Amino acid sequence: MNNALCHYECCYQCGIPLTASELINQRCNTCTFRAPHFDQTTCLDRYEGGLQNALHQLKYQKRIAYAQGLADIWNTVMSDQLHEINADYLLPVPLSMEKLSARGFNQSWEVAKRIRCIATIQKLPHILRRQHQSAQQAGSSFQSRHSMIQEAFYIEKSALPFLHNKSVIIFDDVMTTGATLDEIARVLKDNGVLKVTNWVLLRTSKSS
Repeated sequence: MNNALCHYECCYQCGIPLTASELINQRCNTCTFRAPHFDQTTCLDRYEGGLQNALHQLKYQKRIAYAQGLADIWNTVMSDQLHEINADYLLPVPLSMEKLSARGFNQSWEVAKRIRCIATIQKLPHILRRQHQSAQQAGSSFQSRHSMIQEAFYIEKSALPFLHNKSVIIFDDVMTTGATLDEIARVLKDNGVLKVTNWVLLRTSKSS
């Protein structure tokens, strides 16, 4: 079960709760018929759960101390999985330079850098970059988000040789439709990455 705090089965690939008919394959129908580029998703809790306020305090009220609290919960709940994961790099979902300047920090990186990983996983906050986009994604459908996010991400050229044939974890604060993470995974795999795993704090109950 990919979701650590809730007592229902989730799709191993995108983290969405499964219906009864989907349980046998542990994969939702959406991923079956329109497979994303990423391979697996592990989420800490539902977006509608008890951690939503803590994330909002971090993200919108700029209370950085909440990043430590969220990381502590992740480290406690995910302790077994953290020791079992086999990956080379952990990358946070980046903000554009404009949004980073306006907010002052990247909330995904603030949590990710406090997560305990095995020594072989290297955290690299700057090799994945994002172009600035003026349109807001909140409330958009998968198709709309996917259209807006296309070509939004790129990899620093100096990092390309290090990613070839590697396994990468992408850390994000919230997963809604999965369009952002799918586009990141596409870019990574187009540049030689073998496997992409998502680590997500909060997952919405519906992907579209």
